[in-house]
Amino acid sequence: MDERSVDVLVIGAGQAGLSAGHHLGRAGFAPGDGFVILDGGDGPGGAWRHRWPTLRLDRVHGFHDLPGLPFPVAGPDRPAAEVVSAYFAAYEREFDLPVRRPVRVREVRDRADGRLTVHTDHGSWTTRALVNATGTWTRPFWPHYPGRASFRGRQLHTADYRGPAEFAGRRVVVVGGGTSAVQLLAEVSTVAAGTTWVTRRPPDFRDEEFTPERGRAAVALVDAAVRAGRPPDSVVGVTGLPLTPELRRLRERGVLDRLPVFDRITPDGVAWDDGRFVPADVILWCTGFRAALDHLAPLRLRAPGGGITMDGTRVVADERIHLIGYGPSASTIGANRAGRAAVREIRARLAPARAAH
Repeated sequence: MDERSVDVLVIGAGQAGLSAGHHLGRAGFAPGDGFVILDGGDGPGGAWRHRWPTLRLDRVHGFHDLPGLPFPVAGPDRPAAEVVSAYFAAYEREFDLPVRRPVRVREVRDRADGRLTVHTDHGSWTTRALVNATGTWTRPFWPHYPGRASFRGRQLHTADYRGPAEFAGRRVVVVGGGTSAVQLLAEVSTVAAGTTWVTRRPPDFRDEEFTPERGRAAVALVDAAVRAGRPPDSVVGVTGLPLTPELRRLRERGVLDRLPVFDRITPDGVAWDDGRFVPADVILWCTGFRAALDHLAPLRLRAPGGGITMDGTRVVADERIHLIGYGPSASTIGANRAGRAAVREIRARLAPARAAH
């Protein structure tokens, strides 16, 4: 297949990628040879199309409109995956965004002429600038604990969860201290024979309202990490868990009685070095995700601290590359702003060469 050429290539058509596409169009980049969006999904929606069916709109916090098209009014009991995916599909149509799917990016490599080559399962592209908006959903994190392979029950990750019904009558250990862990624990606890919640650190429940000031402070902490070349911290690790009425009810029921994480896994459950043992049929790993950046490995962008050193959305080691939906922009409002900021910088850097043509 022939190698195709484009000024700006966007990888990923979730919130961040669509925001970048919108701003590229507004900045004068023509769909097709000016910019293209490659998406690995089978349809619109980004990671949202894979969220569990029992996640309803009223359980989704802080979803922000994409630029230029308001989020539709929908019933609070509608599945978030269904509504958000339809919204993203409408957005792609409204702004005639050049999304190519399913196209899976395998690797990105440097070229002698100053461009980048993006190798995919549908041929290769060369580009002068790259906007990476691949998120985290395709890289679930499974921590290692001794004995994990010996467990005779079922193990699954948040990414595999489809609803509580399959846990009826089962003894379930939920691992993780984030928002998803608490949401899944709440659902599973209504049907399971018993649940045990384990976390590495005591959960940080916050009784105060989550204000814009607290949000900005959290973003600043994550931004400081990526500017220093460290992997971005988890949002919950910075903001804590808001103590909602639902969480208060769970606490009253004893569902949120938490244990420190176990030391090892046995064929029939989990065990601690102090002699404690909890039998289990299922271990549900709500242990988060990592940034899906393996395709950028040939460019050697990682700093000694394990992360990628950033200045805003731009990779410090390579000004051609912008990461959005990464670190401080890993939220729906952050992704919107990051898309605009990345395009502003890309337009300024490419402007002299574009004017010459």
